[in-house]
Amino acid sequence: MTTKFTPDHEYIRVEGSTGVVGITPFAQEALGDIVFVELPAIGKALKKGDEAAVVESVKAASEIYAPVSGTVIAVNDALTGEPGLINSDPEAGGWIYKIAISDAGEIDGLLDSDAYAELTL
Repeated sequence: MTTKFTPDHEYIRVEGSTGVVGITPFAQEALGDIVFVELPAIGKALKKGDEAAVVESVKAASEIYAPVSGTVIAVNDALTGEPGLINSDPEAGGWIYKIAISDAGEIDGLLDSDAYAELTL
């Protein structure tokens, strides 16, 4: 299992040919209390960089972009009733959607944990 990051503060946890996507702890802290999440539709085809979801906080709304190309295969329905899961547990219970990765080569262009840590200094 590999986790990669985008400069826009999304993470993708790669599990075989599936990616679990959410926002990083850095991003959720910058946004503040999350009050609403607009989840993508299951079956939606995304290209790398496409808007996939929207997270609204008490401070601002923020688009969540697809870190890789693929098709949405699952969404975290728990966020509909409890969007604050992103604040309390962004990398486990607060994941946003799962994507069937169509181009595994795109993963190599993402940041590893060290490069992402440098970005957020």
